[in-house]
Amino acid sequence: MPPLDLGVLISGRGSNLQAILDAIAAGRLDARVRLVLSNRADVEGLARAERAGVPTRVIAHRDFADRDSFDAAAVDALREAGATWVVLAGFMRLLTTTFLDAFPHRVVNIHPSLLPSFPGVDAQQQALDHGVRVTGCTVHLVDAGTDTGPILAQAAVPVLDGDDRDALAARILVQEHALLIRALSWIAEGRLQIAPPDVPGGRARATLAGVETALGLAQNGPARGDVGGVGEVGEVGEGA
Repeated sequence: MPPLDLGVLISGRGSNLQAILDAIAAGRLDARVRLVLSNRADVEGLARAERAGVPTRVIAHRDFADRDSFDAAAVDALREAGATWVVLAGFMRLLTTTFLDAFPHRVVNIHPSLLPSFPGVDAQQQALDHGVRVTGCTVHLVDAGTDTGPILAQAAVPVLDGDDRDALAARILVQEHALLIRALSWIAEGRLQIAPPDVPGGRARATLAGVETALGLAQNGPARGDVGGVGEVGEVGEGA
């Protein structure tokens, strides 16, 4: 299969972007980053891309009257750069159907919780506030909801006594980097399969062929090699 042609959307420091760039450089991910697009100027993620020789583009969302107009401009930029897959790597905006319909079943997000628990912003603090003992991160396809798309892979991280938001977020971030690369590698290997809806207006199924369903529990430090994924893992609305 040809390499994945990625467009990576960021809004900040771009540590997951760096994980992608490092994995490509090391030969662990068969992909090319065609464009890094940010809705904010002067963020660290843009500097990371420039150091790697990757094209960048800033499209400020405040310059547009509505979300659809911003999304249309982003789609144009990504298509012009040759991106056919999109990764949201700390991109802090919800996408409209204008964007999602341009890349059907090809927008991937990494979220710092075990979805469907704790969607939306500050998932780490949500986990602490609810007193859970295990949280983690999720790679999923994006649909029109807030972190509601079909789950492709998850890694679990324990909540330790004495954790605050920053300590928990740092341990989850280690797993985000590893899990995102693993999920993108599965996609690059052609494992992702989308089954059409059974009935008009129904929901399509997303599966990862040959991926075990066991959920690995990462304790501390670097990600374990056996961090698991989820096989037949969810549904996505038609056109999402």
